Amino acid sequence: MARIYISIGSNIEREYYVRAGVHALQQHFAAVQLSSVYESEAVGFSGDAFYNMVAAADTDLSIAQCVALLKQIEDKFGRVRGAEKFCGRTLDLDLLTYDDVICDSPVILPRQEITENAFVLWPLAELAPDVLHPGSGQSYARLWQNYDKRQKLWPVPFNWSDKQ
Repeated sequence: MARIYISIGSNIEREYYVRAGVHALQQHFAAVQLSSVYESEAVGFSGDAFYNMVAAADTDLSIAQCVALLKQIEDKFGRVRGAEKFCGRTLDLDLLTYDDVICDSPVILPRQEITENAFVLWPLAELAPDVLHPGSGQSYARLWQNYDKRQKLWPVPFNWSDKQ
């Protein structure tokens, strides 16, 4: 079994799509663990604020199978492919790590966004503070402690109920 960490984000009907993404992950992976939900300003473009979080799970799927599954879930919830890299998203699911694998195919692991974006690093540090980043060998808590906190990010209460 491989331990995986997945970032989850949305800035379009964000509460609905974050909830839907988590429920979809729970249908494919057992014992999914979740960070808190954080709100962040859009990075790289002017747009609505995002909700972001990180999920952890164990899987027998290969890296390629995990990536394909995440794309399938995104597509199910209206993810538009071929759009600009920095744009609004209904649902964004990215495989951050797969055990301590370092690779560049079928996807780059560990994902660069871990150390570049507060909206990935803070929830990851919350969920797995003592886990070591495969590239740097530093814990996620240490990476977050040393992170330049220029990106605006704050935890938000989140209603996990489908009923409003």
